[in-house]
Amino acid sequence: MDAVTVGAILASGLATTLGGLFLLFFPRPSDRLLSMLLGFTAGVMLAATAFSLLVPALDRGALWEVLAGLGAGAVVFVALDTAVPHVHARFVERGHPREAEQRRAILLLSALTIHNVPEGLAVGVAFAAGGHELGIPLALAIGIQNVPEGFAAAAPLLAAGARRRVAVGFAAASGAVEPPAAFLAFAAFELTSGLLPFGLAFAGGAMLYVVVDELIPESHARGRERDATVALLAGFALMLGLDNAFG
Repeated sequence: MDAVTVGAILASGLATTLGGLFLLFFPRPSDRLLSMLLGFTAGVMLAATAFSLLVPALDRGALWEVLAGLGAGAVVFVALDTAVPHVHARFVERGHPREAEQRRAILLLSALTIHNVPEGLAVGVAFAAGGHELGIPLALAIGIQNVPEGFAAAAPLLAAGARRRVAVGFAAASGAVEPPAAFLAFAAFELTSGLLPFGLAFAGGAMLYVVVDELIPESHARGRERDATVALLAGFALMLGLDNAFG
């Protein structure tokens, strides 16, 4: 693993911190802005799943390998989503469940961790499968969407009564899980190159589950569905452009 790969993995994961820092300088974001940021994130992740994970997986392996990996990724994260106690941001913002603030914060951090692990896996597998040509555009896309994601993910904590510095800390912590997941995936699949199609599809299935289960519902939870959809299309188009530019 060279320095460029290490730097790209670290930068993409820690970009959530940059998004969280905006909370120090701006008032609580509007519902419209939060919906658009989450929709944009969903669009980038949908495009990354298709163009940077599933298409390369099909190029490198058989259809059954890709379908098996896609299904396995979704199943694993369904199980993780079911087994790990957590709460989504929209429920923290509405004050449900009625737990102590500290417990709500812990549950939200669990949700953010579940959300970000697939992104780290995807970046690591992409570098293992295609080197800089495949890994850099995906890491760049994940990093770009992690900035608004960090902002949108931490903002509901302000409504729950948390201090701005605490919210920024949660934004940073949510992205900090991505680099270890990426390094682990890179090491695992670099040693077993025959499993790369499965690995790419696995990461794609996990990311697709997160988009459908969390990001799209979160972006629609504040009654700004149209704004969220337009932002989703913008994020998808941006990722399509990045993939074409680097491909």
